[in-house]
Amino acid sequence: MDRPTSQPRASNRTTSRPTTRRQFLRKSAVTAFTIVPASALGLGGALAPSERLNIAGIGVGGQGGADLGQMTSESIVALCDVDWAHAAGTFNRFPAAKRYKDFRKMLEEEKGIDAVVVATPDHTHAVASMAAIKLGKHVYCEKPLTHSVLEARKVAEAARERKVATQMGNQGQASEETRRLCEAVWAGAIGPVREAHVWTDRPSQGLFNEYWPQGVDRPKDQPAAPETLDWDLWLGPAPSRPYHPAYLPFRWRGWWDFGTGALGDIGCHALDPVFRALKLGHPLSVQASSTRVNVETFPLGSMVTYQFPARGDMPPAKVVWYDGGLRPPRPEALPDGEPMGDNGRLIVGDQGFILGNRLYPEARRSEVGDVPKTLPRSPGHYREWIEAAKGGKPTGSSFDWAGPLAEVVLLGNVALRVQLREKLTRAKLLWDPAGFKVTNLPEANEHLHSPYREGWTL
Repeated sequence: MDRPTSQPRASNRTTSRPTTRRQFLRKSAVTAFTIVPASALGLGGALAPSERLNIAGIGVGGQGGADLGQMTSESIVALCDVDWAHAAGTFNRFPAAKRYKDFRKMLEEEKGIDAVVVATPDHTHAVASMAAIKLGKHVYCEKPLTHSVLEARKVAEAARERKVATQMGNQGQASEETRRLCEAVWAGAIGPVREAHVWTDRPSQGLFNEYWPQGVDRPKDQPAAPETLDWDLWLGPAPSRPYHPAYLPFRWRGWWDFGTGALGDIGCHALDPVFRALKLGHPLSVQASSTRVNVETFPLGSMVTYQFPARGDMPPAKVVWYDGGLRPPRPEALPDGEPMGDNGRLIVGDQGFILGNRLYPEARRSEVGDVPKTLPRSPGHYREWIEAAKGGKPTGSSFDWAGPLAEVVLLGNVALRVQLREKLTRAKLLWDPAGFKVTNLPEANEHLHSPYREGWTL
């Protein structure tokens, strides 16, 4: 995030304005060689309460609870979830935190919040994140950053304007694996790279649909919602519909109104290392093919192809995404018996390829040898955000990075829309990032964002 490059000069006046909590956190993060009594540090050298971030969680029944569990060095002061039974485990873990069902009320009443963790279903990511950003709160938001392409652009712009510390929940960006991949590609281990392939077995695996259903229609029956669930708040900005257990928990991912399918769910994880290693930005074009898709849910399986322009000394590149168990053909130089895997990554260069983390062919691997480590290592995905919120350097997946990445990922979902299916058998989407529009198929622009239900705004 952009931060002031210099501090104001000291005044000669004898009076001074009180230091705000945020100013104190920044100062405590950058001040060196200060002797602090051990008693002020807390038990075992832990941060004193005054130095901890006051963090609130929005959507804490699943991944949000896991995220907060990685932040126990800080003060978890407020928890919000629309289903208190589903969130009970997190509530019990942080009994001192005040509980809410409506994040808007929580943000209005809890004036001392410094930072917010957003882990709601995808369709509420943007409205919750934006509400916190507008109040100057630091935001950690789970992947995908948003539900729509437009939301990704707007949330990133707002975070930049307010200069808050941000991080998207694609934890692998902080990993050693991601850094080693970048170092190998940048060192020329496989020569110029012209294509990459990424695949996942989601949304389903085998006959038992172990993840979530797609390719299905809306249920017809209308059971009563559980007493612990506020269904209207769960819907948030999405169009109104009756409650049904087909949507939650977790199964919302396959529904257009709530989730972003396999591409949105896994793409911001699996495509992130490729975008970093190949230094990708916005694509020139996007096209997709899939099993039959409807207006309710994503298809059972799909392939999305992005074409990117040359970047510096890197040639134009094609990136192909596969889900539903689809995957690319085996490279000719891959030895028989070596698996491709149900989930994987293949980066193809002129002088070899990297499958997962292994370079092929073996002769090229021997020739390249050990690639030097040239990138700084991360203190940890969650630690990055906490330190950034206290005045440290920007995170590895700040919204300046995560916003554009989410835009590209979600453009793939635009190409999968059933309303565009027939026309996209004869054309691919041509993308103008500066103008924020598809230039050759105007009706595709209607799917860059979905209207919000009355009472909800970005």
